[in-house]
Amino acid sequence: MKSVQLFAASLLLSQVSARTFTVINNCPLTIWPAIFTDLNVAQNVPNHPTGWEALPGSRVSFTVPDNWKAGRIWGRRNCNFNSNTNPGPNSCLDGGCNGGLLCDPNTGTGLPPATVAEWTLQGDGNRDYYDVSLVDGYNLPMRIDNNKGCAKADCPVDLGPNCPDPLKGPFDANGFPVGCRSACDANLSGNPADSPNCCSGSHNTPATCPAAGVQYYSYFKQNCPNAYAFAYDESSGTALFACSSTLLADFTLTFCP
Repeated sequence: MKSVQLFAASLLLSQVSARTFTVINNCPLTIWPAIFTDLNVAQNVPNHPTGWEALPGSRVSFTVPDNWKAGRIWGRRNCNFNSNTNPGPNSCLDGGCNGGLLCDPNTGTGLPPATVAEWTLQGDGNRDYYDVSLVDGYNLPMRIDNNKGCAKADCPVDLGPNCPDPLKGPFDANGFPVGCRSACDANLSGNPADSPNCCSGSHNTPATCPAAGVQYYSYFKQNCPNAYAFAYDESSGTALFACSSTLLADFTLTFCP
């Protein structure tokens, strides 16, 4: 009897110490969502595979620890994991990761361009922080909602077709742009190690890397004002969002909202 009570208490504890995350593919095409957790920050990981196939209209729900840190979810496009000779990031036209379908838990962060949803739960000030990031470029529209009335983060616009020519791509077999690269990834400055577009080298602080110095910043920010448009976009006031951790919010990530 005592063991049953302990099991019930353990089950109850697990239920109250986790959030429910739901990922919806509202796109008219199959995508391959992926999850990555920076294990150097914390070892807490979601209760779900690090990659899966999501057919149009599909949804999956899984639990995430209350204290999930440095977590990210993104979508991959035009993937083929059937080749034994190509199990890594090149299995997908964009967003691919080391490991193939299942992103490697240590190195499978995903290759740009990719729109990325990011979370740090129970962060500073006991708040849940979340954002939609275009720092690694764009490949799919997405929106983060929650069930506690906190602000949404999103990039609901398809940035591919009107992407500036120096950033446009990659392209599918029909020549359609399935991504829009960041000015950093496109290496427009010619020196990624010391670049105002990458906020690197002598530009590695908010003061030395203002939005005005990032090429094509306005294209991303004007189309997706509730998203991170470059590394130090937090000063815009519409890049990083937060909920009180005491609310124990559940989150929904919708692709093509």
